[in-house]
Amino acid sequence: MIFKPKRVYFENNARDYPLGQKLYNYFREQNVEIKTIGSHNRVTGIPGKTPQEAYMEAKRTLVVGVRKTLTFSPCKPSAHYQLPISTSCTGKCEYCYLNTTLGKKPYLRVYVNIEEILAQAQKYIQERQPEITLFEGAATSDPVPVERYTGSLKKTIEFFGGEEYGRFRFVTKFTDIDSLLDARHRGHTTFRFSLNSDRIIQEYEHDTPGAKERIKAAGKAAQAEYPLGFLIAPIFIYDHWKDDYKALLYSLRETLPEKVRDISFELITHRFTARAKNRILEVFPGTTLPMEEEERKYKYGQFGYGKYVYPQEQMKEIKNFFTQHIEKLFPGGEIKYLV
Repeated sequence: MIFKPKRVYFENNARDYPLGQKLYNYFREQNVEIKTIGSHNRVTGIPGKTPQEAYMEAKRTLVVGVRKTLTFSPCKPSAHYQLPISTSCTGKCEYCYLNTTLGKKPYLRVYVNIEEILAQAQKYIQERQPEITLFEGAATSDPVPVERYTGSLKKTIEFFGGEEYGRFRFVTKFTDIDSLLDARHRGHTTFRFSLNSDRIIQEYEHDTPGAKERIKAAGKAAQAEYPLGFLIAPIFIYDHWKDDYKALLYSLRETLPEKVRDISFELITHRFTARAKNRILEVFPGTTLPMEEEERKYKYGQFGYGKYVYPQEQMKEIKNFFTQHIEKLFPGGEIKYLV
């Protein structure tokens, strides 16, 4: 699934950078609608009279800007820092937390000052030496759909390949990864794929590749000798959920090279906030997402707001199921966490 923006906004000084000028020339040649704006945080003019229309049009909008804030946000517990090379995602997953964190028009953003961003990462690495510093490249984005235009992800991977005390990780649902396979990563980047059962992908993860395509792409990354990780999220309980997730894990085992043993898993169960539910119902009024508060347990989160999670007994059932099958199929695998 190739992302082709319908319109591209350029921040005033984005073309002062080589990548900004390159993108401007490319999209002008493609006859894509181009506009100039003062700031990538103040984008106006994206059409859409209803929340659904505004959302869909935003997903077809690319904003090319300069990352001015070079203080990186923390990214606990998975990494020390977020590494901001892009923001948002081309997928239209109904449950996605970006539906709320990015507001009503979650347009995609790329940053053309990648050299400055990586120079800042190097400063953080130097401050913590001789400890390893870990950076997450997909905290508020999926960086793969825009990679064919920017090349920033490959540049980032190769930067960390040259850093003795720096490590990088990112996660994607997308499969357009061939340009990353020859990157000089030196095992310093963990290539992670977000997976789910076929039913969940078909019902809720709109405009994303299917599980088989993602697993095939993971096989390519394994052949390129990247450390591999899998994010199975969000995990839903529904009729025959165990059969579906078991089929997913077996498909993964059959596709990956047998020699691949050092695999990590991150398991995240479905949860939602009251704010997220309201936003989801605005954008996807016909959703069948299970968001009945009375069927969940209310839990306060680390950021000061509460969310609805599966009750303790169901969480225990999910943990036992995935632990049993992952230990059986991936003897050298590690479950980093289940939440």
